[in-house]
Amino acid sequence: MVDARTFQSDGVTIAYRDSGAGRPILLVHGFASNSVINWVGPSWFETLTEAGYRPIAIDNRGHGESEKLYDPAAYPSRVMAQDVRRLMDHLGIERAPVMGYSMGARITAFLCLDAPQRVSAAIFGGLGINMVRGIGGSEIIAQALRAESLSAVTHPVGRAFRAFAEQTKSDREALATCILASRDPITEADVRSIAQPALVAIGEKDEVSGEGAPLVNLLPNGELLPIARRDHMTAVGDKQYKQGVLAFLDRLGL
Repeated sequence: MVDARTFQSDGVTIAYRDSGAGRPILLVHGFASNSVINWVGPSWFETLTEAGYRPIAIDNRGHGESEKLYDPAAYPSRVMAQDVRRLMDHLGIERAPVMGYSMGARITAFLCLDAPQRVSAAIFGGLGINMVRGIGGSEIIAQALRAESLSAVTHPVGRAFRAFAEQTKSDREALATCILASRDPITEADVRSIAQPALVAIGEKDEVSGEGAPLVNLLPNGELLPIARRDHMTAVGDKQYKQGVLAFLDRLGL
């Protein structure tokens, strides 16, 4: 396990894990997850390190070992993208590939839009055209996270997120605040302005992300990586995903 370190991002304590050697690549996890569950546990750190990279994984604000906040104004994806940029500043990294999964893919997109010079390539995992259309269900998930108990939650999606939050011992109120505030809109015009090479990696059974091809068609330099037989949760650590990402980076010489 790579121990967590912290830094200050505009007054917010943000945790991250840094393998410390190789070519840097930033990793941004999904909603209700953290750097360990999304990247360390599924062996991404091991895979990337063996390929000569320096994986650096942030715990998004409100998640993992980062500071928990309860003001909706603290959680727009655009704000969380600035945490990633400030982490790069903190570590002295001028430019690097950035890979985000689900909510992390949305955060990565905002980093591409707001600090394009910092992102050499983007990998959007677990988020296709719903980056533009929206995923929905935020209210249901927030209600489930705030319910008195898991047994009181009947909606299957809400119940799944509540059970996951309990399993990971997450701060459920911080997550509820985040899910209601983090879905900044991204337009088709925004996506068309993302000039960096971009890989869209989606499980073929993913019912959360939306189709990948329509998003790729909007990206000036996009390509699709379908992950066979996997859904939103099971695609994260899949071998096809890892091999596709390494091949993508290798083709770009990054």
